[in-house]
Parts: sequence; C-alpha cells; structure tokens
Amino acid sequence: MDRVRSGPAWARLCGVAPIPASSGMTNRHRLNRGGHRQANAALYRAVIVRMQHHEPTRAYVARRTADGKTKAEIIRCLKRLLAREIWALLRPLRTIATAT
Repeated sequence: MDRVRSGPAWARLCGVAPIPASSGMTNRHRLNRGGHRQANAALYRAVIVRMQHHEPTRAYVARRTADGKTKAEIIRCLKRLLAREIWALLRPLRTIATAT
C-alpha cells in the first residue's frame, strides 16, 4: 500500500482510471486497460452483483439508463465509483500503519 499514495493511482492500479475516448461529436471516456487484471475482474464481479441485488445501485442503473447510457458505460461508471469507495476504506488503514 506504500506505493499507492492517491485515489487516482489506486484507480490506475485497478484498471479503472478514465481515459478520454472522444471522437467527432461523441464525448466519452473508456477505462485504462492497464493495471492489475485480477483487481479489475474483482471490481467487475462486485459491480455485476451490486447491479442485481444492491438497491441504491439498481436505482443508479435505472437513472443512467433513462439518461441514455449503455450498459457498458454504466458498468464503467460503477467500477470507478466502487474503486473510490474501496480507496476511502483503505486510506485510514494506510495512515494508521505509517503512524506506528
């Protein structure tokens, strides 16, 4: 955990850092294909389960679908959101470990 010092670095490690993939009139992002493949796969599985069973996530999917987003784009957003949540949970552990 000493190598990962920020949320964006954590996202890059997990393979969920957004990269602009715009062309012409389309303005969108894709996820970085680099990083730790197993971490990316774990995030994907967690997002799929959340989409089926987690009520706030289901509401988010319905809202984004109504906005015209595709399922792949919604999964991309959810993976990034989940990576942020995990980083917030890991961050206090890092500060406690360095203090001792």
